[in-house]
Amino acid sequence: MMYLKLAWRNIWRNRRRTLITAASVFFAVSLAVLMRSLQHGAYDNMIRNAAGMYLGYVQVHHNGYWNDKSLNNTFTPDEALLKTLDIDPRVSTVVPRLESFALASSGNQTKTALVIGADPSKEASFTQLNKRITQGTYFSAGEDAALLGDELAKNLKLKVGDTLVLLGQGYHGYTAAGKYVIKGLIHFGSPDLNREVVYLPLQTAQLFYTIGNRLTSITLNLFKPKEAEIVARSLSQKLDKKYWEVMDWKQMMPQLEQLIQLDSSGGLVIIGILYLVIAFGVFGTILMMLAERQHEMGILTAIGMKPYKMGWMIFTELVLMVLLGVLAGIIASIPLVTYFKYHPIRITGQAAEAYEHFGLEPIFPFSTNPDIFISQGIVVLIICVMLSFYAWYKILRIDAVESMRM
Repeated sequence: MMYLKLAWRNIWRNRRRTLITAASVFFAVSLAVLMRSLQHGAYDNMIRNAAGMYLGYVQVHHNGYWNDKSLNNTFTPDEALLKTLDIDPRVSTVVPRLESFALASSGNQTKTALVIGADPSKEASFTQLNKRITQGTYFSAGEDAALLGDELAKNLKLKVGDTLVLLGQGYHGYTAAGKYVIKGLIHFGSPDLNREVVYLPLQTAQLFYTIGNRLTSITLNLFKPKEAEIVARSLSQKLDKKYWEVMDWKQMMPQLEQLIQLDSSGGLVIIGILYLVIAFGVFGTILMMLAERQHEMGILTAIGMKPYKMGWMIFTELVLMVLLGVLAGIIASIPLVTYFKYHPIRITGQAAEAYEHFGLEPIFPFSTNPDIFISQGIVVLIICVMLSFYAWYKILRIDAVESMRM
């Protein structure tokens, strides 16, 4: 407490120097927090668009399905498989699916469609499909009804209540054909899904493809999406690899993972520059403190104060100044980050078209993950500790007689 009291009084002996140092830390920490929050928010949104809205964080297929997405690579779920998935405490929802392609037709208009056979209740729990209805109502199990992406409906000139014709190839080469009443139109954050997706109740889709009760995949929703890799690895060890393949979203979408890593590396370079600015500012403060207080340190040494105690005092002063800047920067950035989390920056024009081309929603939400705020403070404090070694070095080599002459 004695060192703390002395340090607190000493930093306010020169208010201008303390405020300038704290201000440099404040602006750097604020910018670093805002930048990392923007990056992580954008990454989470990308993953949510691709995995949380459709693909899933983890999928279980018949071995070889991912490289050959044929209906001949489907499987019949058995009790052992379902029990293994259900008892995993990290899995919140087990969603069975049957997916394939077909031609969606209305009059003279024909478009390629991604047909997804889904359990209505489980799909609603995972993708919130029932909340994505823009027109019409949600379907129920066993109905000869379909939900269409709103852009696909627009391209086919269809509306709620009209009839959709689907033509495709079923199981073992059988012809798949069916007519379905459009129960509702849906809208996703991914423009690609809006342009091509058709949802059918699972049993209706199985009948359409003449496939019995077979599935193409079982999609898993997790309580903590960041555990996808761990869950996939754990299930892969439990299930027979001869029959099953378990993949997380990183394996299913390596391009997205590479894009995130590349963008994150670029962001770290910019943040590194901000940290360099902080380092120079703190080092300048150290040089001024040592130069201004040579006489004081000489007297303290002459009356018997140990150099390491002076080192602790200077170190405590540096930590207090940096902490002032770090805390102020974090506190100032919290309202901005929170605002932009719920009111994300929306991209327009050609940039928005580029994002939509890759199937991503053109918005930049911010992330309020506490790790972002804590990590910036820890890094700055580490910089402070490293630079304080120079102050310790100079203090331990101090000459009392020479310093008192200054």
